[in-house]
Order: sequence, then structure tokens, then C-alpha cells
Amino acid sequence: MNSSQIPHFDYIFTGTGLASLMTVYKMILSGKFTDKSILLLDQDVKKNNDRTWCFWEKEESVWNPVISKKWDLAFFANEDFRRDLDLKPYSYNKINGLDFYNFVFEAISKHPNITFLNEKVTDINELETHVFVGTEENRYTCQYLFNSIYTKAFAERQNKYPVLQQHFVGWFVKTQEEVFNPDEVTFMDFSVEQKGNTRFMYVLPTSKTEALVEYTLFSEKLLLKEEYENEIQIYLKKLGVSQYQILEKEEGSIPMTCYPFWERNTKRVLNIGTAGGWTKASTGYTFKNSDKKSSDLVEFMQNKDFQMKGFHKKSKFWFYDLLLLDILYRNNELGSSIFSYLFKKGNPELIFKFLDEETSWIEDFEVIIKCPKAPFIKALFRRMFQ
Repeated sequence: MNSSQIPHFDYIFTGTGLASLMTVYKMILSGKFTDKSILLLDQDVKKNNDRTWCFWEKEESVWNPVISKKWDLAFFANEDFRRDLDLKPYSYNKINGLDFYNFVFEAISKHPNITFLNEKVTDINELETHVFVGTEENRYTCQYLFNSIYTKAFAERQNKYPVLQQHFVGWFVKTQEEVFNPDEVTFMDFSVEQKGNTRFMYVLPTSKTEALVEYTLFSEKLLLKEEYENEIQIYLKKLGVSQYQILEKEEGSIPMTCYPFWERNTKRVLNIGTAGGWTKASTGYTFKNSDKKSSDLVEFMQNKDFQMKGFHKKSKFWFYDLLLLDILYRNNELGSSIFSYLFKKGNPELIFKFLDEETSWIEDFEVIIKCPKAPFIKALFRRMFQ
């Protein structure tokens, strides 16, 4: 195949995870890209319910049609205290992966200028006038490429920025006993044994007898799958469950790092999603951050002669996240106390606003002052004199 026969597109998305699909969907909603050819490439056909996304919001968003459950109350606990949190004016929302995929791909199917191909990307090569993309089956070129394929070696082969993982195993269970409160999500339950790490249970109840029960860690190293599942069994027993059925399982590992992925952006290639540092580094939450950044990206692309390198803007929240990760990397056992200080007496609305990176300097101080001082002061001095 010579160069004239290689299919050419205005935009190619390598990987069709959350960030890519959000961006393409918002390109559709904008109505500004109907004259542009768009190609999505992924080795996964996106036909499985492979993950659950959760996020909090005040107002309804474009994703409201695929929200399967909302909660106005949340539960937080550690070994010493328990607190029920009134989330209003926020609601905590759950989206099933397959519902999201079906929703976006149905919209894509109505636009002939957008093509999805189930192919594995093997090569990306930026040239002066275009970008070359190779797959196991074909070759393509484009004007601009958006890459969401995460290469963990980029972050893990350096030591300036710590790399932790939000890693978890979850069971969707149906119990014989009515042990769940369907009106309240268990946001973080640190009453489980910490074992020198930051470990908690996370529960998304959909009825009195059905819930996603997830054992989660913020730490550097993964566990054997049996350890996660053993802890879920212990927790179910603690809740008073004697008999249950496992309807589905999910597992994952989300990188938590302030590594500057955006420094790998070039004139024609922009890294997005986890590959672009879109995951909230201090919590591992991805949906809300990707929602915001995908909207910003679609607006940015409408500027004439936009340059990919100009998209990313570093904020004060990047540095806040960096300090927390520095602490947890050195002293992973401090996670429970840090989050407990925050939620024991803190205002949930202000905390969520802070985690959404929408607070003022004064509001930042109101949140930060509730955290234990010594670890953050030490982390700050280490960064200042590094």
C-alpha cells in the first residue's frame, strides 16, 4: 500500500476509553465537527460491563440518561468513629460501563463521518505534516491524534513523582438478609484492618439485598486476588450476611501519580485520559475530571490553528495532590487518619468542591487546615528543597 492509498482522517483516537468517548460525544453535541473525519481504534469492542464509574454533581449533566443510581447520603467510618454525610446539594451517581458505551456508540452510529474499528494499535509516528498510525491489520494517517493508551513505564521508570495505585476487587452481591441501606453509599469505611496500608471498603447499594461491595487500597503494590476477596467475605460477615450470591465481579488498578504526562504532548499528538494525567491523582477518581477536560478540549479544538501543546494548564490542585501522594508513598499507613481528619467534622459540600478543583484560596485553607499538619509540612519542605 503506497501513501496515497492509506486512509486519511482529520482526527484519530487511539483507545476508546472514557476520555475518548466523552470527547467524541461532545464533539457530536457541539455540531462543529460534522465536516471532519474521525476514526476510533480499539482492540476492545466495548460490549462488556467491565467497570463502574461514580461521580458527584449538583446539576444534571449530559450523562444523566445513563445514571443507574443516585444517592443523597454517604457513610464514612474508621475504627474510632462513624458519620452519615448529607451530600446535598450534591448527589453521588453511578454509571455502569456498558450503559455508557451503548449510549455513546448509539450516538456515534448516527454520524457517518465517525468510524470505529476494532483493531489493536501497534505504532504511532508523528511526521511534520501528519501522524502515522499502524495497527495489526492496517495503516492510517491523520492531522491530529488523541492517544488514551496508557504506557505505565513512562511514570514508573522515574522517581521524581511517586506512583501509587487505586486498586480494588468488587463483588456485585445479592444477599438473603436485608443488610444494605439503598439510600446511602458507603464512601469510605476504614474500619477494616489497615495492615500498614491505606485500605477501605466501598459499598454501592441498589436495594436492601443488592450492592457492589469493593475492597480498595491506595498503595504502591497490588495484592493477590485471594486477599481482596477474603476481605470482602469478612466484611459481608461483619454486616450480618450469612448467605449471598455473587452476580458479577470487577477489578481494576488506576494509577495515582502527578507525573507530568502532558510533557509528552507534541504538535500533533495529545495524550488524554489516564495517559494524559486526567485521573485525579489524590483519589483515583476519573469520571468527573475527564468530563471537565473533555469539554475543555472540544472548546479548545474549535480555536483556529490550535496547538496540542497549549492545551494543558497546571493548577494549584496538582501541587496539593503531589503533597498527599508524597505522604502516602513514604507512609502509606497514614491514609486512614488523613481522610478521617477531613471527613470527621468537615463540610461534605466543601470537600467535594475541593476535590472537584473548584475552591478559592480561602476555601482551600478551610479544607487543608482540617488535615494533620506535620506530614504535610514535612512533604512541603521535601518538595521545596528537592
